[in-house]
Amino acid sequence: MQFDDEFFLHDLRVDVLRSADGRPMVCRHDEGDYFTVTDDDLLNFPTGKPFPIFPLAALLPLLAAKARELHPNDWMATDTDIACPDPNCGGVFRISQGTRRSYRHSEQTLAPLRRSK
Repeated sequence: MQFDDEFFLHDLRVDVLRSADGRPMVCRHDEGDYFTVTDDDLLNFPTGKPFPIFPLAALLPLLAAKARELHPNDWMATDTDIACPDPNCGGVFRISQGTRRSYRHSEQTLAPLRRSK
């Protein structure tokens, strides 16, 4: 018997914004820079410009949650702006959902799918 193992994730776009308080950006990202997350886990930097690792390290834990279907009341659904982890930097990153894609559990992992009784 075959189980339906389909689930959905959204592509993401992470844009670099300038903070509202006017502090300068001291990390090596600029307003207008962005990257996307597509096809489940691929980071794409379309500008070809390098992206600093410390802001990226702060953003990575949020991306898996942001890609998922969220309850409208969940704070992850409404809080889209993330401050740069450098307290002296005025950079802000906006994470937005894009295309919704279908995936299959059986194509993503070798772990068995647990079924409730």
